[in-house]
Amino acid sequence: MTFFLLSVGSPDLIGSAARGAVITTFLVFIGLCLLWVFTLATQDDDPERLYVADRSLPPVFNGVAMAGEQITVVLLVSLPGAIALFGYDGVSTAVDSALALGVFLLLASRIRATRHYTLGELFSLRAEGPGTRIAGAVVTLCIAVPLLMVQLRAGGITAALLIGRPTEAAQVVCTVLMGVLITCFAGVADLRGTSFVQVAKVPVALAALAAVTLMALRLFDWSPEALLSAAMDKSTSPDDYLSPGLWAHNADLGPLGTISDHIVVILGTAMMPHLLLRVSASRDVPAARRSVSIAVGLTGLFHLLLITTGFAAAAVVGSGQIGAVDAKGQGAPILLASEVLPHHSTGRVVLITLVACAAFLAMLTAVASVTFAAAVSMTRDLLGRKGRTRSGIRIGEPAVLRLSVVALCSVSLLLTTAVHRYPIEFLLAFSLSLAASCVFPALVYSFLWSGFDRRGLLWLVYGGLSLCTLLTLASPAVSGTRYALLPEQDFNLFPLHTPGLVSVPAAFLLGWLGSARPWERTTHPRHTAPGPTPARSSPTGWRQ
Repeated sequence: MTFFLLSVGSPDLIGSAARGAVITTFLVFIGLCLLWVFTLATQDDDPERLYVADRSLPPVFNGVAMAGEQITVVLLVSLPGAIALFGYDGVSTAVDSALALGVFLLLASRIRATRHYTLGELFSLRAEGPGTRIAGAVVTLCIAVPLLMVQLRAGGITAALLIGRPTEAAQVVCTVLMGVLITCFAGVADLRGTSFVQVAKVPVALAALAAVTLMALRLFDWSPEALLSAAMDKSTSPDDYLSPGLWAHNADLGPLGTISDHIVVILGTAMMPHLLLRVSASRDVPAARRSVSIAVGLTGLFHLLLITTGFAAAAVVGSGQIGAVDAKGQGAPILLASEVLPHHSTGRVVLITLVACAAFLAMLTAVASVTFAAAVSMTRDLLGRKGRTRSGIRIGEPAVLRLSVVALCSVSLLLTTAVHRYPIEFLLAFSLSLAASCVFPALVYSFLWSGFDRRGLLWLVYGGLSLCTLLTLASPAVSGTRYALLPEQDFNLFPLHTPGLVSVPAAFLLGWLGSARPWERTTHPRHTAPGPTPARSSPTGWRQ
């Protein structure tokens, strides 16, 4: 989901008495983070060490960092609000997100065994050729850019919320400033450096959620039952709060729309390109399996705290007040942090600042990870097969990676500021739909079906991409509903908000049709590429 926390005239959530201390502490925290980040910068020219930390990350360390990949600012702020407003429907979304790493665990060992870490390389397991690498890079970019837009917008609006300036101009300025800071971080970081920041983010985020939840429980004499009862009473629909169907985005088809959302969230979250890069940094296959297992446990704890925070926000603040700030409830964590302690207490300032710092770290690492993975794909899959020579000067692969990172962040920042007046929450669902429809079927076929070939892969990838794009444009997420990109237009011909129910089975079908070609009647067996085997380490220079 995207952020739209501030509209003109929204209430001051922090208060003038606490704002100065919160902003000062928050800026100091940002400065320390950036100083630490630049100490982690590397000048290493070895692509293997730059991209996957020379495959040397210990299982526990990499597992905690992998859990950090799942703690994004979108989840940190959006899910508690969704639970506070929509009860059961918000909880089901949190459960889907938690289940995603369980799906990823099923493929993690196979991915690590190939020693490949971009979609283009993984797509080439059974379908060699530049076309498959280009397809992998195209899908990676189509997934990454919408995610970057959502995260950059989140950072800018969160900063505008803290300074108490609810105008559109302040939102844009804060978005640009935060985007420049994050671009600087992403431009100097490598996988090892971002791993340290990811590891630091996990305890900060867990501590922030645990603190606001415990403070809320204290108000109800440490009784979870009393807190849940108050959440129901203060909701907009007490009788339906713990029943499905309260979410305002429910499509006309009811259960089918819910199934489609489950498919997209679970499979899409599990198939993000930065997760593929992360698991490839493990020392070996057993280490990769252990890292994912650790990440599953920490991610489960994170989502459990998100759920309790959502119920606490509904019980303490009330769904009506949360919805008055934002119809999607995305101000819930800060509202809760500002209400659980007396307004003139030092503890309240500390709690608000802790939530803000957790949100900044989540946004910083999410943008850096997504950008880095996309830049690696561009460097290796799009540019890696050609020497970069201009005026007789050969540009090294790490330099191209840095330029790609800056270009991706800059383009995403420009797009984010250009559409700042529009609700863009559908972009997150679009990215997840692409990952679920293009990446998951392709990897399943590549690992499990020896007959999968180049034509089947290209049909699957580009067919899934086209279906997701067309169905999303024709869905209620873009037109015809209150929360649509174009609410006053009405050209939604597809009744579901997410295309997963159609696009994922269709992608599997296209992959089978393109590879099996049942309409061809021939006695000559077709050649198929051999099954995927662990690849040898690639040379550190450009591939020729």
